Amino acid sequence: MNPSVQWITLLYMILAGAAMGLAYDSYRVLSLRLRFPKWLNAALDVLYWLWAALLVFRMLYAGNQGQLRFYAFLGLFLGVWIYFLIFSVTVRRFVVMLIHSVQYVGRLLLRLAGILIGTPLLWLWSLLRGTLVLIGRILVFILKLLLRLTKPIWVLPVRWISPWWMRLAQNTWVVKFKEWITKRWKR
Repeated sequence: MNPSVQWITLLYMILAGAAMGLAYDSYRVLSLRLRFPKWLNAALDVLYWLWAALLVFRMLYAGNQGQLRFYAFLGLFLGVWIYFLIFSVTVRRFVVMLIHSVQYVGRLLLRLAGILIGTPLLWLWSLLRGTLVLIGRILVFILKLLLRLTKPIWVLPVRWISPWWMRLAQNTWVVKFKEWITKRWKR
């Protein structure tokens, strides 16, 4: 194997180590800020390590057809070390800023939806409720007016029929018929 392939493989492994560090920092900040449950953290850990293994072997295959040598491990170590030495603090701050930005945009969109959708719906509900209350009050007024205007028509017949109806309801034949019907329904 010639030295140029070894240097390219070393460079690929350094990049893979830096990518692993970047992904780990991002994942760690997200899991701390968003407070994932423990079972989800465990599942995400497994996914991270699967992704990291696939990345390393893909870069190793691209560099020297998958031959595992000492300089591959050295490159991974250097990549992770350089990343944590130089870029880690900046990336963590960037991820925190990104989380805050996404939360701010989410709150802004929620507030905007409340203003553009919620407020008109509340106005429509108030208008509909007020209209229904007004129609109900108008109907009650009209019914009361009709009741007062037609009182002479229905009050006298009710007064004439009332004593007759009471005598009929207290008749022994009607009382016995009611008792017979209630006994039939109870069976």
